[in-house]
Amino acid sequence: MQVDKTVKKETIYIAVWCAVLSVLMQAVFLVIGYWHYSVLLGNLWGVVAAVSNFFLMGLTVQKAVTKNEEDAKALVKTSQTLRNMFIVIMAVVGIAVHFFNTWAVIIPLFFPRISILIRGFKK
Repeated sequence: MQVDKTVKKETIYIAVWCAVLSVLMQAVFLVIGYWHYSVLLGNLWGVVAAVSNFFLMGLTVQKAVTKNEEDAKALVKTSQTLRNMFIVIMAVVGIAVHFFNTWAVIIPLFFPRISILIRGFKK
């Protein structure tokens, strides 16, 4: 399946903002004196999970528009369930593995929402 240019563009937008917000988060950890390599590793883990989730959502929407309404609803619902399980698994692994900072894993999971909110304010 060919990835639509809109899916690519929006995923890149989310990835860039996740990187910007990650730098800000790293700076906050540094300023408050809690920075450790585990913060960086946890941040990377969380960003990979968040951007992957967004990309998979885009692929699902791309595929759903080619289906009839009933099949599209079923596809989106199944995708949502699987992506939520993916996020939970990534978060649990990130929290369980001792070389990831727990907060640095969890916080980036909200970066795509913040990115979308920022886009809304810009328009």
